[in-house]
Order: sequence, then structure tokens, then C-alpha cells
Amino acid sequence: MATTVDKIKEIEAEMAKTQKNKATSYHLGQLKAKLAKLKRELLTPSGGGGGAGVGFDVARTGVASVGFIGFPSVGKSTLMSRLTGQHSEAAAYEFTTLTTVPGQVMYNGAKIQILDLPGIIQGAKDGKGRGRQVIAVAKTCHLIFIVLDVNKPLTDKKVIENELEGFGIRINKQPPNIVFRKKEKGGISISSTVPLTHIDNDEIRAVMSEYKITSAEIAIRCDATIDDLIDVLEAKSRRYIPVIYALNKIDSISIEELDLLYRIPNACPISSEHGWNIDELLELMWEKLNLRRVYTKPKGKQPDYTAPVVLRSTACTVEDFCNAIHKTIVDQFKIAIVYGRSVKHQPQRVGLGHELADEDISSSTCLVTSYLTNLSYHKSVLSALRPNHSIKVMTTMQMAGAH
Repeated sequence: MATTVDKIKEIEAEMAKTQKNKATSYHLGQLKAKLAKLKRELLTPSGGGGGAGVGFDVARTGVASVGFIGFPSVGKSTLMSRLTGQHSEAAAYEFTTLTTVPGQVMYNGAKIQILDLPGIIQGAKDGKGRGRQVIAVAKTCHLIFIVLDVNKPLTDKKVIENELEGFGIRINKQPPNIVFRKKEKGGISISSTVPLTHIDNDEIRAVMSEYKITSAEIAIRCDATIDDLIDVLEAKSRRYIPVIYALNKIDSISIEELDLLYRIPNACPISSEHGWNIDELLELMWEKLNLRRVYTKPKGKQPDYTAPVVLRSTACTVEDFCNAIHKTIVDQFKIAIVYGRSVKHQPQRVGLGHELADEDISSSTCLVTSYLTNLSYHKSVLSALRPNHSIKVMTTMQMAGAH
């Protein structure tokens, strides 16, 4: 009996020999949909073997996590030690790292977890070398460093990208601007706001047929491909993750070759052995993570810039800020007064839903002071959790006369 991997290879072979034209578009759409469903089965088998195994997944700490992916002996462990000071076994032979080694780097006041993952091999997405478990951990990270040997960067880059894409990771992409909504009846309704050059209605209907969807509204707002449409249907198994290509061992190439490496998008040439260009790598990491720092203001004092509350850009409201300090603060919340780029007036009263901005370093802005109603309660919370910080507290009557 053919395995899932065999079925995938058969479909890929059939697609490769089928010429795309109007007569074959429906058939190709069905094949791509079948392929996506088989790959989903491969990633999440009935026994649950698609998840991270013992020694691979680790407890998460910090505000974000960065995973190292690469072939064996490209310098991941040396880079890990250089960034964090955490020892990760490094040697001149392959597979020296056999489990996930966690570490932590402090950057711009944010604690960021670094995960040195075991090296993968070609075919990892199909289970070779316990590759599924390794990539499953990478799939939970907020950022991935693909560590490459500069002596063969483009060859290895393409192979690793293929492994990650095959596991449902979309590299340096945003979800396609496609709105899909199932209906009880009415058939398939397709609309688009831009000309579609990669897909036609026959392919779309073929995909819907393969997924046994008979009634739905599909609004396409980008020049989408059939793969984009399938990604929307398979949204639960897709992750859109930013990636940085850490091109390691630049100490072994010439200046002319180094100039060529800088033309690769989202790449940072480094030498983990000598510590060259590590600062640029960290700056690029910070940019990709898109974190936001929010400073508290001690009562009657200047803002404290030494210990910001760090939030992710997808969860950076005043409510998220309060929860980052203590989850019970929201229950006592009245208003917040914010200084910085996220407000028009300095200061400005805002509610829980207000979205905060990262600090503007040049003008030292983005300062937050929260106002709660229960003075004694809030003081007890802060004294226990942040003894050197005090978020300004006012009663309802005090608020009426303030500002």
C-alpha cells in the first residue's frame, strides 16, 4: 500500500509533466489541492507524531523566541554561544547538537529566547533525521535564523526554504489578501478587485471541489496564485514567520565575495567564530521582531528608561501593557495617560484599546502612566512586582480635577 510520501511524489510527478493551459487548469487545481491535503496529513499524522519530541521543545521565556535552523556544522552552536554566553556543544564534526539548547539574549531592554536546534538534512519535512520534530519547534518561533555556510549559501538556502515551506512555514510573507466565507447554499461566488494573472475561475472551482466546498464567497484582493488560495483554506497549518539568513564563516572568503553576499535580501554576513558583524545581526533581529518598548513613569519622578515593558506589535494595547505588569490591574483600570508618537496630544487620555507605539529614541517619547481607582490595592501589587516602579494612581474625584 502506497504511503503518504509516495502519494505526494506521484502527484508532484504528474504535475511536472502536465502543461498548464486552459484545458488543464481545472485538473491542475485539483492536483494542487490533493497535494496540500496529503502534506497536511504528513505534518499531523493520527498518532500525533508531527509535534516536537522529547528533547526538542522547551519551556518558553522572554517576550519572543528565535530559532536557529541549518544543516549540521554550519556554526549554529558557535553563534548561540556568541550571542547568549550559553554553552552549546560545538565541534568540527556533524550532529554535535542533538537536542534543543535554549539561551537568552538581552537587547534594547527585551529578553529574547534563542533556540539552537539540531541540524536538519534534506528530506527533513518528510521525517528524515527527525527533521519534523526540529521544524515543528521552529514553526512556533517568532523569528527564524537560517544559518548558512558562505561557501555554498544559495544551494543550501534553496533546500532549507523548500523544507520549511513543505512544513507549512511561509518565509518573509504576509497572509494573502483573500477573504473566504462558507455558505449553506448559493454555490461558489468569486470576486476580485485586481486583475488575476496566475489563477482563473476553473482552478478556483477545482480546489473548492477537492475540498468538498459547494457554497462559499471568495473575495480576492491581490494577484493571488493557486497556492495562496490553498494557504487560506489550510490556514490552521500555516505560519507566516520572518526569516534572517545568517551567512556564517565570512572569514573564509574574499572581500569581493562578501560584497556579493550583501545583495541577498534579508541576509547578514557574519563570522560567529570571530564575532564579526554580530551587532548588525542583532539590529536586524530587533527590526524583524518588531517589538515595542513602553516606559513607566514613577510618581513625581522622571520616566524610568532602564526597564521598559516590552510588547509584541500584535499585542500592544494599553490592556496588553497592564496585563504584562499584572493581569488583575485591568479590573481596576479607569484611564491611561500616554506621552509619545501614538497620541496626537502630549499627554493624552486613552482607554484600554489604545495601541501603543515603540519609543522614539531621538525625542525620548512613548511614556505611559496608568490611572487606576483602587490606590491601596494597586500599591500592594506594584510593591510586590516592581518595587522600583510606581504607576501613577488617582481616585475618581482626583481624576475629575486632573489635566
